[in-house]
Amino acid sequence: MVSKPLPDASGSKRLSVSLSTSSCYPEHTAEAFDIAAEAGYDGVEVMVGLDAASADVPYLARLAAQSGMPVVSVHAPCLLLTQNVWGPDPWDKVRHSCEAALALGSDVVVLHPPLRWQREYAAGFVAGVRDISEHTGVTIAVENMYPWRTPGRAFQAYLPSWDPTDLDYDALTLDVSHAATSQLDALELARTWGPRLRHVHLTDGVGLRRDEHLFPGEGTQNVWGLLQYLNDSPFDGRIVLEVNTRKADNHAERVRELREVADNTRLHLGQLDAARPGASPTS
Repeated sequence: MVSKPLPDASGSKRLSVSLSTSSCYPEHTAEAFDIAAEAGYDGVEVMVGLDAASADVPYLARLAAQSGMPVVSVHAPCLLLTQNVWGPDPWDKVRHSCEAALALGSDVVVLHPPLRWQREYAAGFVAGVRDISEHTGVTIAVENMYPWRTPGRAFQAYLPSWDPTDLDYDALTLDVSHAATSQLDALELARTWGPRLRHVHLTDGVGLRRDEHLFPGEGTQNVWGLLQYLNDSPFDGRIVLEVNTRKADNHAERVRELREVADNTRLHLGQLDAARPGASPTS
């Protein structure tokens, strides 16, 4: 069950805007909590596996307390480079991710579908996700991925599918960059998924073969229309910025860029006055 949105002064819903620790790479998890606080985010999503600290739950709890940034979600270690984090068994990873989320005061785990060579895991994936979610009380929101494409072909890298639309998942994470890479429309996916949409990775892309994770507004997805939809719909999940900031020259520049996108996101959610310094709407 996902935590309810923050109320604004009028008592209506106010969707939170949080930061993925992956958005701060190559800075480490510890720095990511401080960056989120400096840039004015509501919380942090921990991408498990980027460094040793990201898998150390007591240490993460201390970082959250020291920075004042709550952990709003845990991203299970699903990347190729994190296959041995929390052991080699994929179901152990899912259970450990749920335990970590609960220990950190969250109730959301973001999970990628199995890779194509994980056939045994994939065979029981949909039912297994539901079973662990019901047993733990944690919302396991399966993320949309994309076909792996080369100049001449595309192939199925994920099982049961990179597109969760027609599978019987209870909760889904919408990643806008992944939608662009798969040449789908994120706003249309959100509308199609309806109440199954529980979590959003806010980013952008232009539909290249690689996963881009551009800043919102830098790609061809209707990101601001998506935010309007989330605001106007019954959606009560989390919005988490997951972008690539590797081109930032230093810490200060990374903080500045992430503060600007936080302000811009809140502006399009109707949470900021356009006259506020630093709030510059992007069309």
